[in-house]
Amino acid sequence: MAALYDVAMLPLEALLLQRLRSTLFQRLHGTALEVGVGTGVNFAYYPPDVCLVGMDESWDMLRVAATKARACFHLAQSDVQSLPFADATFDRIVGTLLFCSVRDPLRGLRELRRVLKLDGRLILLEHVRGLSPLARQATDLLNPFWTRFTRSCNLNRETVQAVAAAGFTVTHSERHGLTIFQIIEARKHPDLPFSKNAPYESADL
Repeated sequence: MAALYDVAMLPLEALLLQRLRSTLFQRLHGTALEVGVGTGVNFAYYPPDVCLVGMDESWDMLRVAATKARACFHLAQSDVQSLPFADATFDRIVGTLLFCSVRDPLRGLRELRRVLKLDGRLILLEHVRGLSPLARQATDLLNPFWTRFTRSCNLNRETVQAVAAAGFTVTHSERHGLTIFQIIEARKHPDLPFSKNAPYESADL
């Protein structure tokens, strides 16, 4: 899949995602963690002064991403549900089209909260359950077939709700592409524990 991913995504990139990525990444600065870097399609949109750590669970994806290396750049193989980074490490955490495929989104988001600095920001671009009646029905109807076909991707996740449940305060949210693509920006709630060993309750999201 890694070898064909960029080609398969070209129509959607041209229609929508390139514009959203460009807008989303231009405000980044400091030390950033990108979770689920995939083939590194986002690398071209980072400002030159950003020091980037890119993480993905798939070695195949990381091998493709490594060919798009940039300055101040490091790649790591890891699962977002158990990150190998110290608490409060990153100024910004970015993810695009990731949490549709994470087995336990709440656990993954709580890990992001743990490694984000107190004044840091979480920035996500996700495809989610549709907001309009037609889009909502379509994502719900197609989800069982799509999940079996892809073996991981869910079409009807309510990711903004998971972000809030993981201990973030959502500061901005906007919908695009027939309401099934969502930009989510959030900051960590300062009054909740974020230790890697803190207990949490899983959620079926």
